[in-house]
Amino acid sequence: MKVGFIGLGNVGGKLAGSLLRNKFDLTVRDLDINLVKDFQNKGAKIVSSPKELAEQVDLIITCLPSPKICSEVMEAEDGVISGLSKNKIWLEMSTTDESEVKRLGKLVKNKECIALDGPVSGGCHRAATGNIAIFVGGERDAFEKILPALTSMGKKILHAGELGSATVLKVITNYLASAHLVALGEAWTVAKKSNLDLLKVYNGIAVSSGNSFVHETESQVILNGSYNINFTMDLVLKDTSLFDSLAKKLNAPLEISPLIVKIFKDGQKKYGSRAWSSMIVKRMEDLNNINFRADGFPDELVDNEQEEKGYEI
Repeated sequence: MKVGFIGLGNVGGKLAGSLLRNKFDLTVRDLDINLVKDFQNKGAKIVSSPKELAEQVDLIITCLPSPKICSEVMEAEDGVISGLSKNKIWLEMSTTDESEVKRLGKLVKNKECIALDGPVSGGCHRAATGNIAIFVGGERDAFEKILPALTSMGKKILHAGELGSATVLKVITNYLASAHLVALGEAWTVAKKSNLDLLKVYNGIAVSSGNSFVHETESQVILNGSYNINFTMDLVLKDTSLFDSLAKKLNAPLEISPLIVKIFKDGQKKYGSRAWSSMIVKRMEDLNNINFRADGFPDELVDNEQEEKGYEI
């Protein structure tokens, strides 16, 4: 299977890297020529447009920062859709809007091709090692056809249901992660002002009912002071806004979600769109004139799990 990958950013570059590492016939495209050249030097093929990429491969993967950018890549005159031919598969791995992936999916289907959504979850450090989780929505037969590529990019692969179902699930998980992160800012504030040993607090939370994936990972770079989670404030705000908008579309009044969106908007205003998303806890540090520092934590997360062949869960 020939695979084309569009979007070599923080997440996409690592997913594409896993395909290359696992000897897939890979063609890449990104607006950043330095990223493209790096992949070319490692053995990937390059093209001059998304259309050309779609013409040359069997599976087209997009992993882009926003629904707007994905729409441009898909629908432009030299975009993916204009390069499609019968039975090709498009896999949207961006975190996007359910209605948008379905809209583009119809355009793909009109070309007698198949659309799948396949967002990932687990952090950039796990994307780098092929140990990230992948949710996939769409036709079961197409899912099974691309499973070798999925199990090379990720460890735990879930077929979530019809097209769009994986996108909804991903938005839900990102909302929960964001809520956990905001709550951690308050938890660390109380711990610090109570003069507790923050290393012991970290370990205590990790073995308690209050533990979460976000604590085990993001608390480490918060306590280090680098906040470097390889994910930025604007992307979290995009994700939390997608969740909040979906709830409104479903006529489901929520209480915490609107507050989470408000908090991240404030964080983006204070620290900038490209600030690391874990810096949202700095709002509490600044408000209380404290810092959450402890020795022994890394300045960037590294996945220490050995890479292994992925599998469907």
